[in-house]
Amino acid sequence: SSAPSDSASSTDAGPNPREGIVFDIGVTDEPCPEAINPDNGCIYLGGLSDLPEGPFAPLATQVVTGQQDFWKYVNEQGGISGFDVNMAANTRDNKYDPAVHSQEYRSIEPNILALAQTLGTPQTQAILPDMEADNVIGVPASWWSGWQFPETDGGVILESGASYCIAAMGGLDWWVENQAPVKKLIAVGYPGDYGGDYAAGAEKWAAANGVEFAGIVETAPNATAGNQDAAVAAILESGADVVAIGVGPGEAAEIIGKAVASKFEGKFLGAAPTWNPLLLQTAAAPALIASYTNVGTTGSFGTPSAAMDAMQAQLGEGVLPANDGYTYGWVWQYPLKAALEKAAANGDLTREGLVAAVQGGVEVDYEGALPNSLVGGPAADVDRSVSINIPDE
Repeated sequence: SSAPSDSASSTDAGPNPREGIVFDIGVTDEPCPEAINPDNGCIYLGGLSDLPEGPFAPLATQVVTGQQDFWKYVNEQGGISGFDVNMAANTRDNKYDPAVHSQEYRSIEPNILALAQTLGTPQTQAILPDMEADNVIGVPASWWSGWQFPETDGGVILESGASYCIAAMGGLDWWVENQAPVKKLIAVGYPGDYGGDYAAGAEKWAAANGVEFAGIVETAPNATAGNQDAAVAAILESGADVVAIGVGPGEAAEIIGKAVASKFEGKFLGAAPTWNPLLLQTAAAPALIASYTNVGTTGSFGTPSAAMDAMQAQLGEGVLPANDGYTYGWVWQYPLKAALEKAAANGDLTREGLVAAVQGGVEVDYEGALPNSLVGGPAADVDRSVSINIPDE
C-alpha cells in the first residue's frame, strides 16, 4: 500500500480539519463523488450485501438504503474531521454465497478503508482471515454470537445488539413472563448459519429452565421456500408448544402456514431476519397473525428515539421504510462512526489506526435506538436487550 499521506495544508478558508491526520488506503484529500461538503476529503467504505434476488434481498436492499442514508445524515452534519463518507461507490452483491462474497471483497478491498456492511454469518466468516490480514474493520449484517468474542471475530468486527443466541433466550424469558409456560420447545433453522445460533440459545434456555427440548430441525442450508414439508412434519410430530425458528421470511411463511393448516396449536418465536411485513400480503398472513412473534434487537421502525427521528427526517415526513432492514442498517453504523471519530481524534485514519481504535474498545452512542455500549470490548459487556414484535395489519 502507499505510504500514509499527510493532509493538505490550511487554506485561506481557515484551518483544515484534516491537518495532522495521516491516512492511506480508502481515504483521499479529494472530495467524494457528489459530495455534500465539497471542501472535505473522502472516506470510502465497502458494502457486501444480498442484492437483488437472494433469500434476504428484500431486507438487504433496505439495509443498504438505511446505511447510505445514515452517512448522508453524518455528511449533512459536516462529516468526520474534514471528510465526507461514501459507501455507494463500493457496494456489491454477494448473492448470499460465501464464495461470491469473498470474490467481491477482493474486488473492492483496494478501494476502501473499512466495510460498512458484510452480510451473512458464513459469508463474513469466509472473508474474516482476509480482513484480519488486510486490517479491514467490518460491520456485520448478522447477529452471530461469535462476533461478541475477540477470539472468534479477529478483533476486526464491530457488531451491535444482542446475538441470535441471546435473542432466543430473551424472547423465551419474555414468553414465559407474558404469555404462557413452555412445556416443550423445538428449534427449526438453517444449519451452520444464524438459525443454528438461534437454536443453540433455545437449547441452552431449555436446559437452564428445566424445559423439555425436542431437538433442532435443520432446513437445508439456505433452503428456499417450497420444500419445507420435512420441517413441518417434524414440528407436528414433536408436540412442542413453542417453536424457535431461524430461517428466511419465505420459509417462515411456508412452515408456519402449513403447520397451522395442519391444526398445529403451538406458537412460533422467530429470530429477527425471519420476518418481513410483506408476509402479511401472503396466504400465510392469518396463521402468522395468530401464532407468530418476532424477537429483534433494535425496536421496530417508529419506536421513539432520536435515532428514529433522524431516520424519519432522511426518509421524509410520513414515509415508511419497506421493512426494518432500514432500521437495522442505520443502527449498525453507529459503532463505525464512533470508531472513525476515535481514529481521526488519534490522528490516524489508516487501516492500522482504525483497527487500533477498535481494539481499544469504542464507546457508542446509539441515539436511543439501543443501549449505549462499549463495542469491541470484553464479551461480558455485550448488549442483552431484545425487542418483542407482534405482527399487526
